[in-house]
Amino acid sequence: MQNPNEDTEWNDILRSKGILPPKPKEKEITEEDVVNLVESTIKERQDGRKVLDELSLDELDELEDEEDERVLLEYRKKRIAEMQAAAQKAKYREVLEITAADYVNEVNKAGEGVWVVLHLYKQGIPLCALINQHISQLAQKFPATKFLKSISTTCIPNYPDKNLPTLFVYYEGDMKSQFVGPLELRGPNLTVDELEWLIGETGAVETKLKQDPRQNSGPRDILFSSLNAVNNSDGGGGDW
Repeated sequence: MQNPNEDTEWNDILRSKGILPPKPKEKEITEEDVVNLVESTIKERQDGRKVLDELSLDELDELEDEEDERVLLEYRKKRIAEMQAAAQKAKYREVLEITAADYVNEVNKAGEGVWVVLHLYKQGIPLCALINQHISQLAQKFPATKFLKSISTTCIPNYPDKNLPTLFVYYEGDMKSQFVGPLELRGPNLTVDELEWLIGETGAVETKLKQDPRQNSGPRDILFSSLNAVNNSDGGGGDW
């Protein structure tokens, strides 16, 4: 049997003959209906908030713990990634002795993102010996930087003693800075912190020193150290 409420042409004929009752009118949406809909939506949100308000402190702590755990896991993953990246860079930690034959591989082909500090020295020069001690400490402190040393004339034939000690600083195989002779390296009283500061100024190490340690010394001390450096180099058999 056909549904008398269906909206068909046959049902319209039957309605016109009075056989079927008139089709009921669709209810119009009134302003009151809109207001009621808005109020019911607000109530649903308030009920949701009420559920949170009704939770005990332990239940709230459990929710917070879940959120804290998620944040901590994300932070842990980030720190692990940072530590792995740092470990890959921190691979030197000691001063390597090289010759001219090693220069290309150890300096020019050091690799992407690698800083190299090369100390040219000679036995019998006190400041050279001091700097070798200092760079041994700095190599441990800054393992991502490659520290090298080489007897001057072994690395560069006929390199003059008056230029010793010499520090060359490279980045990705290109020379970025150099310190030639005792005056540029502050003489026999050079401290490891001062050397760290000098190298840090080139960008080769990430020093945490906020200012030059030598700033604590007066002008007279600097002049005295410089004069001593010249005298010691002259007495060491240099090519002056």
